Amino acid sequence: MNRGMVISTIYAVLAAAPLSARSQTQAPGPPPGAVQLDHVVAAIGNNVILESDVREEMHFSELEPLSVLPGQDTPNRALRRLIDRTLILEQMKVQRQPVTTPQAEVEKAIHQLRREIPACARYDCESTQGWESFLQAHDLTPELVQERWSQRIAILRFIDIRFRAGIRISKQQIADYYQKTLVPALTKAHEAAPPLANVSPRIEEILLQQQVSSLFQDWLASLRDQGNVRIVDPAYTADLSAQSGDGNE
Repeated sequence: MNRGMVISTIYAVLAAAPLSARSQTQAPGPPPGAVQLDHVVAAIGNNVILESDVREEMHFSELEPLSVLPGQDTPNRALRRLIDRTLILEQMKVQRQPVTTPQAEVEKAIHQLRREIPACARYDCESTQGWESFLQAHDLTPELVQERWSQRIAILRFIDIRFRAGIRISKQQIADYYQKTLVPALTKAHEAAPPLANVSPRIEEILLQQQVSSLFQDWLASLRDQGNVRIVDPAYTADLSAQSGDGNE
């Protein structure tokens, strides 16, 4: 297993396409009677997250069905992932850590991903046409996925180096997650579960994320405090003190 691929559920937070958290500027309000198609939902220091970013993040969750379990994603959870990812990327830049990954490594990871997504069985994602059809059905493009996975791998490697040392996941723990968590969730969503052998590395990442959660959450909480995070849109109630991650909320 690639030691850098440790915390898929977060950086998901796995792990990313350009975050779309944009520099905050004063923009004129819409004219009277205009329909507002997009707006700021959260501010992080000098960056903002738009409602369109939240929608895009929810589309990307289709690439993480082993961690963002089918039917369990919400706008609040997507917003929390975006906030956490923004904070982590800023910290990586401060520490002069790479925030992208060499293209060859990214392409290899995406090739594996196309074999793991259960819904891909309907699209034949291992073919170019099938993969493009799957992405189009979820409002994604190959270019966006390349960018997302490049950033995702870099983030996971950063977290791996900082938190993973000494943690080991047993085969029995992987099998238990597969039988008790993943298979029931996919069955409820009318998706066929892939063979355990095909998804064991990704499940191991999820379980590793759970193991490092305490250390990681303490660190992330300090980033949130330092990052001046504000929820601007009252329709969003992301609890920044709750455990981050897609599959364990």
